[in-house]
Amino acid sequence: MVKTPDELDLMRVSGRLLASVFEMLDGQEFDGMSTLQVNDLVDHFITVDLDARPASKGQYDFKYVLNCSINHVVCHGVPDPNEIIRDGDIVNFDITLEKNGYIADSSKTYLVGKAPPAARRLVRIAQEAMWKGIKQVRPGAYLGDIGFAIERHAKKNGCSVVREYCGHGIGREMHEEPKVLNFGRPGTGMKLREGMVFTIEPMVNKGSRRVATESDGWTVVTKDRKLSAQFEHTVAVTRGGVEVLTLRSDETPMLERMRQSG
Repeated sequence: MVKTPDELDLMRVSGRLLASVFEMLDGQEFDGMSTLQVNDLVDHFITVDLDARPASKGQYDFKYVLNCSINHVVCHGVPDPNEIIRDGDIVNFDITLEKNGYIADSSKTYLVGKAPPAARRLVRIAQEAMWKGIKQVRPGAYLGDIGFAIERHAKKNGCSVVREYCGHGIGREMHEEPKVLNFGRPGTGMKLREGMVFTIEPMVNKGSRRVATESDGWTVVTKDRKLSAQFEHTVAVTRGGVEVLTLRSDETPMLERMRQSG
């Protein structure tokens, strides 16, 4: 679970490359694209432009390089040529990348066109919840501190947090210990140590936290069919607190606000 300085340097490379994938997607007009088209765009960008490996492809027999989850899909949506992204949708892309043997994992929920105010609010709350969790990361803190901060923010804003899926350790393998739950009690769970690397990835629902898996065995949806949004970063515990390995350039102000807030 604890990475050496050399391993952390390699993970920083993977994280920076993955951040550039999302920065490429930021410039796309998704309205009218199929989710498979987005998958193929990301596949080409990772393998050709970045000379890296899409780590999700082939993992657990999954055939694609990303998960795409639209509106009431919570996570693990499967790219499909017949699934078209439309104006007003929210869509989460969950992407992994491996370079030099080390994996980074991140996701972002995009607002497509004129998404309604309720959708925009949910996406904002989900992103804020992730940052509330990241803010807790430092040596001597506990995993329960992260989960508590995430769920408290969601509940305070009238939303719920999915409990069946969570963050995880990451490194040479996509899923390592520990599990990083999106709920918990302060001062409980594993104590954080410098060099630990894991993901923080809250899935926030507009309605009930209850979910169901569809017949494809992958796609997870809200049982009440209300919207769900997710954000994810790979983070490292550092001597001074936390380093966001998959930080995108547009998020630097968010990181600074988090640090300034104490």
